[in-house]
Amino acid sequence: MKLLVSAHEPSSNFHLKEILKHTKDIELIGIFSKELGNPLYDMSEIAIMGIVDTVKKIRWLFKVADEMVELAKDADKILLMDASGFNLPLAKKLKTAYPDKEIIYYILPQIWLTRPKRSKRLEKYCDHLLGILPFEIDFYNDKTKAKYIGHPLLDEITVTHHHKNSNTIAFMPGSRKSEILKLLPIFKEVRDRLSDKKAILVIPQSFSLSKIDELYGDISAFEISTDTQSALAKSEFAFICSGTATLESALIGTPFTLSFIAKKVDFFIGTKIFGIKQVGLANIILTNYNNTTLHNELLQESVTVERLLQEYHETDRAIFAQKAKELRDYLSHGSSENVAKILEQN
Repeated sequence: MKLLVSAHEPSSNFHLKEILKHTKDIELIGIFSKELGNPLYDMSEIAIMGIVDTVKKIRWLFKVADEMVELAKDADKILLMDASGFNLPLAKKLKTAYPDKEIIYYILPQIWLTRPKRSKRLEKYCDHLLGILPFEIDFYNDKTKAKYIGHPLLDEITVTHHHKNSNTIAFMPGSRKSEILKLLPIFKEVRDRLSDKKAILVIPQSFSLSKIDELYGDISAFEISTDTQSALAKSEFAFICSGTATLESALIGTPFTLSFIAKKVDFFIGTKIFGIKQVGLANIILTNYNNTTLHNELLQESVTVERLLQEYHETDRAIFAQKAKELRDYLSHGSSENVAKILEQN
């Protein structure tokens, strides 16, 4: 079976890799990691962060979408993952061009965060809407299409936090250039202030030595790791940029604080126009579940050395452990095998 895939994020490709473990004889075409085959474009070529970056590349993205529609003529099914800015318009193009081709959207757009009316478009252009958050299914009317499929991290996390007194701290400044350049200088100062601790700096596995040298500079004060889960499991605490890693840390059970510095225009649009109040996935999930939160969020000017040190010293580890258990129980089970069954069913 030929499967047209549009997976732009490192996390999406990690989830895709897990799905493929439960499938047979599937050939991928489209946009995904070169690690998984021979893509039209590698995910690294498509990576975009925020509205400003999207505007800069808009004409090229239209070209890529047209290429995907052309490629889809040879596909048996279509799998769209996350990246709603690209994948939702693509779904419309694909369904218009090929009304009978099955379109599966996995890792649904966060319509509950900003634009709930998008549910109608998703229901119109997609045949399966596979949610990884139980509450997001409530935003859809067609429950034959929209279903909670489980959360992929519950398949992928194989470690548990057993190192409350390890004297080790993990630093995770993100995977995008803009995130690293803004957060790492602050994280380096925090590391200097906690010089009696062992410090692990987590770097994306895909980064070349030249890219690491360019983005990170002098990182001799850190032990370097490319294994997020292992680093989190053996750390007593973590400083993490917003993203999937925050939810990984929550499910592993490692206390952390979230730090995020966005472009000012993106932050203004997100908070003032779309009314976004939370950034961390674990907090968003728990708030929808039982109106509680797991961790503090330091955003924009709040990301300072002093505030981060305060988080490290004052975070209540016992409360964190209890809320992390509630989060895991709510998500309940993994999703990879369930998605694989839908891909392979006739």
